[in-house]
Amino acid sequence: MARQQDIRLVFQHRLKAAREQLQLSQKELGIRAGLDPFVASTRINRYELGVHQPDMATAERLASALSVPTAYLFAGDERLARMILAFDQMSVADKERLLKTVEGT
Repeated sequence: MARQQDIRLVFQHRLKAAREQLQLSQKELGIRAGLDPFVASTRINRYELGVHQPDMATAERLASALSVPTAYLFAGDERLARMILAFDQMSVADKERLLKTVEGT
C-alpha cells in the first residue's frame, strides 16, 4: 500500500511551485487572489510554510490566480498532478474521449 502524504505538505509545496513557475511574488499572488494588499505577502508566506492553512474558498481563489485547477494543489501523486494540469488544458471533446478510453466505455 502506498504511503499517505500529509495533504498540508502537498498543498504547501504545490502552491509555492506554481507561484514560482509564474514568477509571482508572494504579495502579487495574494493580491491576485483577493487578499488585502497589506497582508498578502505574509498570508501567502504562512500558507507556503504551513503555519496556516487557507479555507477552501481561499484555496480556490489561489488556484484561480495561479491558473491551475484547485485539485492540482491537493494532488499527492506527482503523476496525478500532471494529469490534472494536462486534462485542464484539453478541449471538452478531448476530455470526453479520454474519459471514455479510461473508463473503458
